[in-house]
Amino acid sequence: MRDIGEDAYARVEDARCVLGALGMDAERSNERSALVLLALLNLRVADRWDQASNPMLGTRAIMDFIRDEYGRDYAPNTRETVRRFTLHQFADAHLLVQNPDDPSRPVNSPRWNYQVVAQALPVIWTYGTGGWEKSLEEYLAVVPGLKAQHAAARKLDRIPLTLPDGAGIALSPGGQNVLLKAMVEEFCPRFTPGGRVLYIGDAGDKWAVFDQAAFAALGVTVHEHGKMPDLVVYLPDREWLVLMEAASSHGPVDATRQGDLATLFAGSTARLVYVSCFPDRAEFRKYVDKIAWESEVWCADHPTHMIHYNGERFLGPYG
Repeated sequence: MRDIGEDAYARVEDARCVLGALGMDAERSNERSALVLLALLNLRVADRWDQASNPMLGTRAIMDFIRDEYGRDYAPNTRETVRRFTLHQFADAHLLVQNPDDPSRPVNSPRWNYQVVAQALPVIWTYGTGGWEKSLEEYLAVVPGLKAQHAAARKLDRIPLTLPDGAGIALSPGGQNVLLKAMVEEFCPRFTPGGRVLYIGDAGDKWAVFDQAAFAALGVTVHEHGKMPDLVVYLPDREWLVLMEAASSHGPVDATRQGDLATLFAGSTARLVYVSCFPDRAEFRKYVDKIAWESEVWCADHPTHMIHYNGERFLGPYG
């Protein structure tokens, strides 16, 4: 940082001190995290701390600000590092909120954004003044209350879902979870009656439902980092394992994905069925030429019908 000037270096070091005082660990108070904080506060090198604000910014806007104002030009593939190792932890610490304008925004939306909580601004404004320690103490005292408020808000936003056996769970808001709800509550009763849900991949919790014992009984070993389908349903009477993708987030079961799933479930004693699920036919049309043969398509806006990418049978396994 020294190569872009002492003032910029000093500002970044101050930001690191602020993060440390707010209770962040070493990685969340390193140079990268300090620069992210400065971007979220819209604080340029020459600005005073009491000029900090809290605009809603996406990851790209954050990195553009860092490049333009502080001369640190991170590679595009660093965005995921910024999201996973700085922004997510800032959110966990309730220093920022995600999508305050639309908490239900899908996780793959280009409009996903972050905003420093309003309660943190007054303490940040006092950094470098005689009021810093008192305002910091007062802010840290209210953080537990903020955590409770945010937890309650997240609970209210969660998507209730009823499994085929009548059990109820709740999915995190947004992402493909709205479509997942339709897949479980609309598709399953119509096309996999009597089926058992063995796995649901929540947008916010990869293992929302995971019946490890059932997978093991079928000869399937599920690895933590394996690219699971979004929904897996087992039909014991037919010995089918139905692998379903919520294509609005991850794309459909194309030839490559079909091969990946075949490898992942290679040990299965049940035969495999592949289904690409879309929220509507408009979304399906974007992928119509990419769907794998010997697979199925279902659109939530026409839940009683399916589209079969084959010439010999309806829903069922092949080979």
